[in-house]
Amino acid sequence: MLRFDEALQRVISLGAPALPAEGVAIEDAIGRVLGEDVTSPGDLPPFDYSAMDGYAVRAQDLDAAGAGDRAVRLRVRGESKTGEVPARLEPGSAMRIFTGAPIPAGADAVVMQENVTREGDTCIFHAKSRPGANVRRRGDDLARGAVALRRGTRLRAAHLSLAAAVDRSEVLVARRPSVAVLATGDELRRPGSDPVDGMIPESNTVALRAMCRAVGAAAREHPFVRDDLAATERALAAAVLEHDVVVSVGGVSVGDHDVVRPALEAVGVTLEFWKVAIKPGKPIAIGRFARPSGRETIVVGLPGNPSSALVTFALFGVPLLRALQGDAHPFPAPLRARVTRPIAHTPGRVHFARGALQPMADGLHVTALTNQASGAVTSIAHADCLVVVPAEVNGLAAGEEVDVLPLAELGG
Repeated sequence: MLRFDEALQRVISLGAPALPAEGVAIEDAIGRVLGEDVTSPGDLPPFDYSAMDGYAVRAQDLDAAGAGDRAVRLRVRGESKTGEVPARLEPGSAMRIFTGAPIPAGADAVVMQENVTREGDTCIFHAKSRPGANVRRRGDDLARGAVALRRGTRLRAAHLSLAAAVDRSEVLVARRPSVAVLATGDELRRPGSDPVDGMIPESNTVALRAMCRAVGAAAREHPFVRDDLAATERALAAAVLEHDVVVSVGGVSVGDHDVVRPALEAVGVTLEFWKVAIKPGKPIAIGRFARPSGRETIVVGLPGNPSSALVTFALFGVPLLRALQGDAHPFPAPLRARVTRPIAHTPGRVHFARGALQPMADGLHVTALTNQASGAVTSIAHADCLVVVPAEVNGLAAGEEVDVLPLAELGG
């Protein structure tokens, strides 16, 4: 069995090179991954402007203010407001100015209005100012030609704001990976369909498709596949020709009715690995299929138990989809938290226990949920993180610090 960290790196490497880039409007780019560096075509901001409502002045004109309670009186000449270029400020005068408005030529400071007494056309200043006070300088954020956003950035709302600020209406992003999700099993029926003895509503694919969409992929549901080798081969043979990633659910173990692995081999999928030293989800199959188009299809064979399926897809499928989009950080950095109660563990495999995070005054605390069964849908639904219990430890005591992986960062 592979160690988790080795298996993860091998999966991420299968995502390189990233899928080709396409241009999209910035309004549609949320969650997508940049396929280019976005540079600033000019200085940002493009001119000196006021950070406050107040009065633009020459700082040296106020040098006498404040000494022995002395005040300086300056005549107000004109105003500067947003969207207009103001007149030049004459020495010995002040100009009314508003937040975001250009600093007039001849001025080098802004005194906020709360610190000024206004009497008709005259302003009274009771304290000195300094050059640059309350002034946002041209190029303070970015110089012309500077990189605003790096290739490989997963775009958040603030990134889109920055792209717009450097005058971009469109950005190049990696194409969405196309994903087929295939559920296998004679016992499966559609949720909401008539109950049948011995059958269960299929609950994995709706979650897996949602996780794909959450990380920028385009996921498509396929008909359920029976536990039949020929039927499984046909479904897989069609899917690997049409999609960047094929996700199968169930049938990857070694039972008499587990036909996914032989079906993968029969259709020409080369298995990278089959077992990983983790809990839940030891039986996971990762493989490659060489499409005639030249781009390989990556196959992810997940176990059928709900918690195992969703945890293993979060740990391997989500980083793969992010790597295919050129994400510079396909796997999240763990947080540190203290466990609130003991976690039992038998050494040998890394246990990704489902847990609930609690921010406290002394930092994050995490509680491992009671039901850690692989087939429990409730525990993965009620969890917001995975507690990383190292393979070599013989359990964790209350108060020990551990790594935790927020499910929100893993498509959950």
